[in-house]
Amino acid sequence: MSKIMRRVISTAKAPAAIGPYSQAVQVGSTLYVSGQLGLDPQSMNFVSDSVVDQAKTALENMGHILEAAGTSYGNVVKTTVLLKSMEDFGKVNDVYASFFKEPYPARAAYECANLPKYGLVEIEAVAVVGELEDK
Repeated sequence: MSKIMRRVISTAKAPAAIGPYSQAVQVGSTLYVSGQLGLDPQSMNFVSDSVVDQAKTALENMGHILEAAGTSYGNVVKTTVLLKSMEDFGKVNDVYASFFKEPYPARAAYECANLPKYGLVEIEAVAVVGELEDK
């Protein structure tokens, strides 16, 4: 049986993991990006108390990880958005729409009792590394 490649993805352009996990792991051509918060990668503090700013920074951090893996937002096929308050859904959705274009990834969104470091939004993704053809 042939072996499947597993590669840990890490970049200093995104916040370091705040626990025993990797920023992303690639298995074969599938990339699993850990949940990203709106943290400044240098200070490891939130960029602001605004859900809009945190969502924008979380997605920018995700972009740096995607780039480190050799892929991009266009190859993201699934995301999960975790919100401190579902009342912020519309604001986060507006930010999200500025990063992803059609065909949009599949997505789930949940309200959580709490997020790491008491963030307002966390976004994780599954992406494909390699050329995609849309049909």
